[in-house]
Amino acid sequence: MRGIDTNVVVRFLTNDDKRQAKAARAAIEAGDIFITTTVMLESEWVLRSGYGFTPERIVTGLRGLAGLPGITVEEPARTAQALDWTTGGMDFADALHLAGSNACDGFLSFDRKLIRAARGKPAIPVTAP
Repeated sequence: MRGIDTNVVVRFLTNDDKRQAKAARAAIEAGDIFITTTVMLESEWVLRSGYGFTPERIVTGLRGLAGLPGITVEEPARTAQALDWTTGGMDFADALHLAGSNACDGFLSFDRKLIRAARGKPAIPVTAP
């Protein structure tokens, strides 16, 4: 199994550098690829901030990549939950943090937008400290 970096994910999803995109596609199509949670997080950030992708486009791209044969995602349930919440309007990083805290009694944040976005979604309450 081979892990891949954010730049491989981004080349695969954007095809912005034809040579690197071709190499990324070949590596991914060969299978036996591992994608860490941190690579998923950084990929979302790069696609959003660097490429101006909408949350819907990012979710579609990351889900499509994660669903390819030969791809293993580090924390598939956590990542899937975070992508679902992102589709519902939550920031992906916030959603990933929250999904990773599912064994907790609560999640504390000063981020009022997160508190509002999380209302009714997670199994744990999100409140200000």
